[in-house]
Amino acid sequence: MQNDNPNTERYIAIARACLKAINDTATEKTSREDKIQAVYQAIDKAFQAEFADYRQAVAIMATVLERIATGTLDADKAANLARQTLDQQPASTKTNQVH
Repeated sequence: MQNDNPNTERYIAIARACLKAINDTATEKTSREDKIQAVYQAIDKAFQAEFADYRQAVAIMATVLERIATGTLDADKAANLARQTLDQQPASTKTNQVH
């Protein structure tokens, strides 16, 4: 992955979680399936953590869109509300790349 990619840190965090889970389970006396499941859980946990900002921003934007869609706001108020919402989103969600 290129260093200028805005998601490099996300990939690294997820990869580290995977490697940690592999290393943690390597010496355990559990079944192969349990070890694989532990790695899958580590991947899921890391992925969920890295994309929490996106989920929160999408939920907020959906609420704003629902309000705008009611048609009770005039065009200027709707545009202003949309601008305010975009300005308040987390910096991590302002890139065009998701992966």
